[in-house]
Amino acid sequence: MIRLEQVSKTFNAGTPSEVKALQNIQLNIAPQTYLVLLGANGSGKSTLLNAIAGSFRVDKGEIWIDNQDVTSLKDFQRSPWIARIFQNPLSGTAPDLSVIDNFRLAALRTRPKGLRIGVNAAFKAQVKEKIALLGMGLENKIEQAMGTLSGGQRQALTLMMAVMDETKILLMDEPTAALDPRSAETLMQKADEIIRTFQLTAILVTHHLKDAHRFGNRVIQMEQGQVLRDLDATAKSALHLSDLFGWFE
Repeated sequence: MIRLEQVSKTFNAGTPSEVKALQNIQLNIAPQTYLVLLGANGSGKSTLLNAIAGSFRVDKGEIWIDNQDVTSLKDFQRSPWIARIFQNPLSGTAPDLSVIDNFRLAALRTRPKGLRIGVNAAFKAQVKEKIALLGMGLENKIEQAMGTLSGGQRQALTLMMAVMDETKILLMDEPTAALDPRSAETLMQKADEIIRTFQLTAILVTHHLKDAHRFGNRVIQMEQGQVLRDLDATAKSALHLSDLFGWFE
């Protein structure tokens, strides 16, 4: 599903603040993999996620998605494959638009936009059905402005917006960082359910070792822009939480 061939990225090259964020990353991610990326600040995990998303051009190497070379494509050109949940609940949604209008935009994410965006009864029913999967009662608030909802509610809705179109890949960059513990737990549980239900390929960047231990079927630890450890489903299932803590001692 996702393949990186010797991908490198350096920021501020040739200056005192030069950072080699990614160094010759060679990585294959099979369909329906739920990959967790761990690492200290500056290890390159978010940079790796952004490279896959197309937030910037890599300096060297190739990025392939679904057997297509997307190295030169910008982030919006990769939208037929990729949906994202950002660290900040304010990102990824239009706060002044209603929930239903945000979902309408999400449903058109991979298609050409016309001059009109219609919302009919059938579409409202479809959105309500999807939102009801969250079990948070938000299907009754589809006419409410997105910006009036809590951070946890917005992140949960962003998760459902990700599967309104034919998404194959879900990228999550510390999606619970700005949430309270209860909202964070709800989001992670729902994300796991959605990834399984819709058979997504997912990548989670997190600092929470408990989440890294509980979720996903593959875990990678990064350090100085390189892959330090890469554990498949079998090895990950044998991990104890104490093992993960030991990685950072």
